Amino acid sequence: MIGMKNKTLSVHSENILPIIKKWLYSDKDIFLRELVSNACDALGKVKILMKEGVIGADDTELKISIQIDAAAKTVTISDTGIGMTEEEVEKYIAQIAFSGASEFVSKYNAEQDPIIGHFGLGFYSAYMVASSVEIQTLSHQSGAAPVLWSCDGSSNYTIGAGTRTTRGTDIILHIDEESVEVLEESKLRDLLNRYCRFLPFPIELNGTPIGNQTPLWQQNGANADQAYLDFYRSLYPFEPDPVFWIHLSIDYPFNLKGILYFPKIHRRFDATQSAIQLFCNRVFVSDNCKDILPDYLTILRGAIDCPDIPLNVSRSSLQVDKNVRQLSTYISKKVADRLISLYQTDREKFIACWPDVEMVVKLGILQDDKFYEKVKDLVIWENSEKAFTTTAEYIERNPTGKVLYATQDRSGAILEAYKAQKTEFIYANSPIDVALIQFLEEKLSTKFQRIDGAMDGALFDASREKTALDENGKSEAARVADTFRQVLNHDHLEIEAKSLASDSLPGFIMLDENERRFRDYLVMTQGKSAPHVLSKKTLVVNTNSRLVQIIAKLQGSNPKLATDLAQHILDLSLLAQKELDPAEMPRVLARQSAVLEELAGLVTA
Repeated sequence: MIGMKNKTLSVHSENILPIIKKWLYSDKDIFLRELVSNACDALGKVKILMKEGVIGADDTELKISIQIDAAAKTVTISDTGIGMTEEEVEKYIAQIAFSGASEFVSKYNAEQDPIIGHFGLGFYSAYMVASSVEIQTLSHQSGAAPVLWSCDGSSNYTIGAGTRTTRGTDIILHIDEESVEVLEESKLRDLLNRYCRFLPFPIELNGTPIGNQTPLWQQNGANADQAYLDFYRSLYPFEPDPVFWIHLSIDYPFNLKGILYFPKIHRRFDATQSAIQLFCNRVFVSDNCKDILPDYLTILRGAIDCPDIPLNVSRSSLQVDKNVRQLSTYISKKVADRLISLYQTDREKFIACWPDVEMVVKLGILQDDKFYEKVKDLVIWENSEKAFTTTAEYIERNPTGKVLYATQDRSGAILEAYKAQKTEFIYANSPIDVALIQFLEEKLSTKFQRIDGAMDGALFDASREKTALDENGKSEAARVADTFRQVLNHDHLEIEAKSLASDSLPGFIMLDENERRFRDYLVMTQGKSAPHVLSKKTLVVNTNSRLVQIIAKLQGSNPKLATDLAQHILDLSLLAQKELDPAEMPRVLARQSAVLEELAGLVTA
């Protein structure tokens, strides 16, 4: 355009290092990871050059050595890698954010050989703990001279003849006063075990070997169960053994290997805490893989290594893009395939594992339609016969158009009444079953009904119902219902009298299914728990119960005792299904005590 000028952005180098030191890395402990990773790359390049015939075979051991000199306040990271000439030091060290990785890979066609560094900034993490840094290096090139580079963290540095006599590089950190803890051997050992234990070259700390383990995910997946258990224990030494695992090996959308474990759910288990460890070329990056995995899989444990994964400049977190999202979908598919395989080949083991995997399956169904389509036939429920059944199997056995279900802690005596009639129902005890049932009703075009949510025919015994009418045209059931309405005089309680099959059940509370679900939804999503405020409650009293019959007779001769006994039935029914206002408990206990005393008095008289 006319009048426009081309110019070059300028960078004030004296400002760069303070920015790197303060803002680039979130944790100053990262310095050791970065410097050891650079040393590992230098060793990897030697192997590549040996393969290419550029470096002849020699007896030099490829290793990384770390030495602490507490008196001199230095930490030295040494390698027997490729080394650098003075020109290369000027090019790769003195030019900030200039990495030689891409250039090297391109020159030697080494795409298949992992090179860790790519941004050219890792070296400068040294200034997070060091007031000054020296480099002693000798290149592999024939006739190369050793080089010494030194910089105090400013924009000025010195470079000249060094003293190193063998191929490789020493990085000498002069530790500043604020970071003296890194002079402790235990501190560096912890950092090496955290970040570098799976690197492919031996590492020594003050002469003691560290790491150099070949991670299990790099192997072919045909390992014995014990190998997977041992690896899990090394990652999570205080956790119980996992339920089962999945060995991942993915080539698209980029290279990824890993092992995902279904953990054993226990009382201290924190399902909200992501604990899958993320690696890049065997270097630990983070223990948060939430961007790689869908929410319902973050409960899993294990390790994922993805050399091509897009990390931010500090290599501490992901850059989420389309490929990462595709990877999330692929991992979800692999998890579903593993669950299907276990269900089809070993249903007994699947059932044994169900308490530990059901949360993953159910959350996945609710959050991911594709996951639902794959695992919909795997959802199993324990039924009233203590066997496990799928929803489809239940519907096939009970073609009534509805699925009866109970919750172990709320169904009270009515649960036993259903069992006595041998009416099959399933248990839905998980906190997310409320949402899952709603979802399945829409998908399966069927109705789920809790056993205390409606008057089910299985509870009635029509053959015992007395249908004869009295002089006022009322049946026995109508008279009993009237009695309870009069003695209870409860404005917010409906009362029905029915001939139940079980004599031992004097009554139960029936709750409107839709209102109860709405309340349960509020409890699950907002933590609001107030069951006593549910407005629509019905007390169903059993005309075949001896206690109910006594109350009906006592109404005329001893109305107070009739009222107390009727209230007693109501209290027990509410209590059995946890529908009693906690504030009412003292009065309930007092009423029960009074009823017992009154009954004892009658017996004595």
